Amino acid sequence: MKKKYFSFIALSIFFSACRPNVDFDATGTFEATEIIVSAESNGKLFYLNAEEGTHLTQGEEVGLIDTIQLYLKKLQLEANMKSVDKLRPDIHKQIAATQKQLATAHRERTRVDNLLKANAANRKQLDDWDAQIAVLQSQLEAQISSLTNNTQSLNEQSSSVAIKILQTEDLLNKCHILSPISGTVLAKYAEPGELAAAGKPLFKIADTENIFLRAYVTSSQLEKVKLGEQVKVFADFGNGNQKEYQGTISWIADEAEFTPKTILTEDERANQVYAVKIAVRNDGSIKIGMYGEVKFDQ
Repeated sequence: MKKKYFSFIALSIFFSACRPNVDFDATGTFEATEIIVSAESNGKLFYLNAEEGTHLTQGEEVGLIDTIQLYLKKLQLEANMKSVDKLRPDIHKQIAATQKQLATAHRERTRVDNLLKANAANRKQLDDWDAQIAVLQSQLEAQISSLTNNTQSLNEQSSSVAIKILQTEDLLNKCHILSPISGTVLAKYAEPGELAAAGKPLFKIADTENIFLRAYVTSSQLEKVKLGEQVKVFADFGNGNQKEYQGTISWIADEAEFTPKTILTEDERANQVYAVKIAVRNDGSIKIGMYGEVKFDQ
């Protein structure tokens, strides 16, 4: 009997040694920032290199949607832009003849005025040149006004075409599927050859390097929890295997909620708890959904 008793004690000590005896203030599960990347344009999906488990960097191109129609539209708009530019009048050249006539009329008036002073010409000749100058001046002003209005109209057409070109270029850029963050692809929803539509999900990616432990604390523990505070986080790998990480409290819920069934709290009688998020730098070992514990007292 004594032999069996000592054997039981030895086994208890052995299993206790296998699992680190870590007191925790709160428990929860690890989660990451997940983004569902959707198509921003319509067309055939040429390729999508976003296999599940693939690590992508922010801004990396992973797919392409058919751009042929948009590219042809851009070429057409650029041709329209050149056509509008050719229609724009050269105001200086088109008023040059009238300006020359006006300058000649001013010289002739001056000559007649001098002759009139010398009694070599009559007053009617001077009046005729004054009338001629007034007509030419009116013609010049009308030409300038007409050409200016025409130029402004063409400038507005050119601006309108330029805006359409920018819109088309934006649509072309949206055909190139980029990774919005650096992270790991969790799910792929489309395959090359399928028709993509604006808003259709293509793949889901998560930032697995910067993850969060969503833990739950009771109202009596709130005084221990402060934003920006450094805490100890323990990832539970099962079978008593734990690993310690440094964490930072990044969010505290402003409303209480009922205690999730899968969560253990320091006070088992607590019916309501507050959720907190603790930012943790992942070394690659922590997986989304893994169980974790946190210790607030350093």
